[in-house]
Amino acid sequence: MSIKIDKLMHIYMPKTPFEKLALDNVSLDIDDGEFVALIGHTGSGKSTLIQHINGLLKPTNGTIAIDGVDITKKEVKLSDVRKKVGLVFQYPEYQLFEETVEKDIAFGPSNLKLESEEIKRRVKKAMEMVGLDYDFYKDKSPFELSGGQKRRVAIAGVVAMEPKILILDEPTAGLDPRGREEILAKIVSLHKEYNMTIILVSHSMEDVAKVAKRIVVMHKGKVILNGSPKEVFTKIDTLEKVGLAAPKVTYLMKALKEKGFNVSEEVFTVEEAKKEILEALRGANYD
Repeated sequence: MSIKIDKLMHIYMPKTPFEKLALDNVSLDIDDGEFVALIGHTGSGKSTLIQHINGLLKPTNGTIAIDGVDITKKEVKLSDVRKKVGLVFQYPEYQLFEETVEKDIAFGPSNLKLESEEIKRRVKKAMEMVGLDYDFYKDKSPFELSGGQKRRVAIAGVVAMEPKILILDEPTAGLDPRGREEILAKIVSLHKEYNMTIILVSHSMEDVAKVAKRIVVMHKGKVILNGSPKEVFTKIDTLEKVGLAAPKVTYLMKALKEKGFNVSEEVFTVEEAKKEILEALRGANYD
């Protein structure tokens, strides 16, 4: 389920006074099973790009191939595309509406006209995948749950469609620290245990550094950086010019280095920083 985006352009409200170029000649490849983070300041084109990947938006120019099939062609059924590409919008819990958790998660599979046993199997599996016990939660109202649990129910509703590619737009937005950690852990689990291709849109450099294997940086509708966390987060000047930054812990390590501590500046997570600092202290006989 590879994704190949070639010279993609999108213009909102063309030939009007409100014309806006949202995507400007974007080319990007994402391989099967990758975990890619998409970052950029507000208005950079991130949301526009992900809505093209599952056919919600049609490009002005360019092509998008999912597993070798150009989904921009008229003869392609977008309903088939959306079975393969699941998209979880920001604050997906606002879209919960059924009286029980089970019914809400079953809504998508039910629209596929599946047999009742298959729908139940998918609901149970999806709940398991996001860490919700089926027997405990299935009859509860989704509106009785915590914010993090609601978010997991909403994600399970997309996962129950059994997509090969899962796109999440700011999945931790608005959650408390515990809820953020729980959601990120479940997303990582989906990637590792089910080899699901993940595209994570986020404003949190800390979240991105912790989970993504590749980072794509967008600015004014263009891809300006594309590489590993190390390749991207070491380009602090470029990031800051477009209103972004490296993870906070990277700045801390840089400051420690300037103070004479024998630590690496190429540290992007708290776990890595802890290890570096402890090793530096041991080397200086401070422990």
